[in-house]
Amino acid sequence: MKFVLHILFVIVTASFAQSPDGKIVFEKYCWGCHHQTAMAFGPPFSQIADTRSPEEIEAYIISPESMYKSFGYKRTVMTQFHLGDEERKSIVQYILLFKGKQ
Repeated sequence: MKFVLHILFVIVTASFAQSPDGKIVFEKYCWGCHHQTAMAFGPPFSQIADTRSPEEIEAYIISPESMYKSFGYKRTVMTQFHLGDEERKSIVQYILLFKGKQ
């Protein structure tokens, strides 16, 4: 029984370790230019969440240089980050938490 509980604990712990917290990813990569609900150098997450789909947000994170014109921007200064799939998905989900918030 102890062995089964130990295996279950390892599986649960590993699944949490593979899913980074979007707030932590935000603080590491985005905080310098974006704030959650206030304008900074880049638009706030509330504005992004209100105007973009999850797929658009993820595409812009992957390649801002190839996406900025389709978003109606004259240029982009966003750094292209090389995030893993889980980091990228967690930041997209975190951004979407601010939909409808001012």
